[in-house]
Amino acid sequence: MNTSDKHNERMASMTFASVYPMYVTKVEKKGRTEAELQQVIEWLTGFNTKKQQELIKEKVTFEDFFQRASLNPKAELITGMICGYRVEDIDNPLTKQVRYLDKLVDELAKGKKMEKILRA
Repeated sequence: MNTSDKHNERMASMTFASVYPMYVTKVEKKGRTEAELQQVIEWLTGFNTKKQQELIKEKVTFEDFFQRASLNPKAELITGMICGYRVEDIDNPLTKQVRYLDKLVDELAKGKKMEKILRA
């Protein structure tokens, strides 16, 4: 699926620090914990909790965030709809990576078991 250049640029320029609190709120409203969120982020990116906090303080953009990440090889198993887009059909690599993260957070908030979320 082709996303517009404007959409892709917006994804690249958003900061991880601006989105992280929304992720926390979303999962906690559904009875999940910030520690579980951090585990999901670490699984996808390789960033442990300490590194995640450093990236938040540094206010890195999603472009920098995913350039520094070691994306989990199983990330390609993340499929389905998120924000009106089918993840597996997104052409722009960075936008796809951001949507991978969004999809994992969504699955966590929906109460999926951690082993399913982490594609174990």
